[in-house]
Amino acid sequence: MAGIARRYPTGVAVESLGRMAAAIRHRGPDGYGFYAGDSVGFAHVRLCTIDIAGGAQPLTNEDGQIVITYNGEVYNHRELRLELEGRGHFFRTRSDAEVLVHGYEEWGVDLLHRLDGHFAFAIYDRNRGRLFIARDRFGISPLYYAQRDGDFYFGSEIKAILATGEIESALDPRGLDEVLTFGAARPPRTPFSGIASLEPGTYGIWTDGALWLRHYYELDYPEATEEPLDVIEQLDEIMRRSVGMRLRADVQVGAYLGGGFGASITAAIAQSASPYTPRSFSISSAIPEYDRTLHQQDVARSVGTAHTASVITMDTVAQSFPDVLWHAETPLLGTGPALMYHLAKLTRESDVNLVISGDGADEIFLGADLFKETAVRRFCLRRPESCGRQRLFERLASDPENDRASESWRRFQLGAAAANDPLFSHLPRFLSSRIGDLYTQEFKAGLGGIDVVGELRASLPTRFFGWSSMNQAAYLEMTTLFSPYLLSSQADRMMMAHGVKGRYPFLDHRLFEFASALPVGSRLLGLRGNGVLRRWASRILPPRLVKAQAPTNRPPYAQGFFLPNSPAWIGDHMTPEALRRVGIFSPAAVGGLLRRSSAPNPSFRDYRAMVGVLSTQLWHHQFVESALSITPLPPRGASVLLTDRVPISFLRTPDLPSHADIGT
Repeated sequence: MAGIARRYPTGVAVESLGRMAAAIRHRGPDGYGFYAGDSVGFAHVRLCTIDIAGGAQPLTNEDGQIVITYNGEVYNHRELRLELEGRGHFFRTRSDAEVLVHGYEEWGVDLLHRLDGHFAFAIYDRNRGRLFIARDRFGISPLYYAQRDGDFYFGSEIKAILATGEIESALDPRGLDEVLTFGAARPPRTPFSGIASLEPGTYGIWTDGALWLRHYYELDYPEATEEPLDVIEQLDEIMRRSVGMRLRADVQVGAYLGGGFGASITAAIAQSASPYTPRSFSISSAIPEYDRTLHQQDVARSVGTAHTASVITMDTVAQSFPDVLWHAETPLLGTGPALMYHLAKLTRESDVNLVISGDGADEIFLGADLFKETAVRRFCLRRPESCGRQRLFERLASDPENDRASESWRRFQLGAAAANDPLFSHLPRFLSSRIGDLYTQEFKAGLGGIDVVGELRASLPTRFFGWSSMNQAAYLEMTTLFSPYLLSSQADRMMMAHGVKGRYPFLDHRLFEFASALPVGSRLLGLRGNGVLRRWASRILPPRLVKAQAPTNRPPYAQGFFLPNSPAWIGDHMTPEALRRVGIFSPAAVGGLLRRSSAPNPSFRDYRAMVGVLSTQLWHHQFVESALSITPLPPRGASVLLTDRVPISFLRTPDLPSHADIGT
């Protein structure tokens, strides 16, 4: 979805909307539509999963005074529809988008508290002359915006905003520094100057050339002192409801099954709740010691899915990296998004465009390695002279060749932060790459002495300081990595690059609120994460899968950037001349990094830094140095064309799909 709102009613050209839609057509390959009004214009592209032929967008209420463009899925739309019909609302379609239209008519912004799902939408209230935008609680669906001279621009991707030709593409040094420090810019900041990301759990009202933002949902961790006696029964009810709601669709729902614990759970419940055998998908590494294909196939047999797998080579990652970065729209510190890009490609080639995923389980139930590392660090710092305690670090490294098994890594972990630092859990990660050491003096001067880590520390909400240290770590993980990177760069952007939509049962807000209120010991006990989740999962998974630990060693895909047959683009962007032209990184410092990264076994720190430099150079070339040229989608091919003077006008085309639509 995308759109423009004018401060003055000078009109929104269909051609501008056509360029915005064309820039994000990959998100909705099944159709498109426009609303071109005097003050507001919407562009919408369709990905078909819900409503038989009835949910084309933009969509209005009966008199055309409320107009919506919408990206996402409201899983409880059937229940909300019944309630709204009971209040006298009339529906023309079965789409969840129309539920949002009538829900806004009935409840206004309070509609947001009733929604169960993920979404980003814009509703134009013509009667009040205002635009209402909102994003879901956890930031699953993206929404970016920019303002210029009182006009407002928004889109599911930044490319849609740039495609108007009215917003300049320029680097925000502070946004880039956040990317290279945290792994992603923290909303509302992006690496683009003047372009912001709407924060998760936030809505905005734009009127008379001004935007007002409010939070309607905030993460909280009201930790209980004791676990409820019926904790397993409560968890069982919430999990089965969450997965069941996410199986609602008019197309087959697939599952991602990479071998992680959360993915195994969602696939197992989906298999038991579905009338057909679900299809599952995974990818693995072509490097034998990192190949997890046999384990993935074993999980698929155990949970009863029909499985499709593929292996990825190092040169495949290197060859596709420019496409990956184009869809990510941000520099990257790792190759994880490239793997998701190829997984989504495999899924779409298998004629599946909707999948459920186990993302969020480790962040909510403290199963991620970071929480174990934090616990060990605090345990060691209570008796820093104890060598026995420090040997616990060895239990965190599944691969003896991994950096995490080294003495230098242990020293770094123990010296990275004081025990009373509110960022104690995450400072080792923030300080690990030291990419700032590679900046030119001029770029450092342009930052004006800004310390993005200090800004994060100063921005923590007051309630943060009332939580336990592990819940503080959970909040930081959700807000600095999970939402802006894992859900955005690595999930939404890579899946939607191939027109695949993800659903996330572990990101049901009821499940989050249930888990965050449990004692920490219910989730992380010793070095065993996902505690209560594992106890419950013994009902649906074989014991070997309940006990299994996800491997922590990472395939060295970045080495594919330095093979004899590596793509030419890599050398083009890493020459001293290219580095000097962009002006962010010192050629001499990068030269040393390249020599270390080309060695047989580069350190994880050098690996992150090298990918960060390379992706920044490529990102700058794609988005800042190169002009964006987009051919607009033509109005004659639209499934919907609305104007202020013709409230509802459908232009049907014979090749439109005959099934399902969800707003994108």
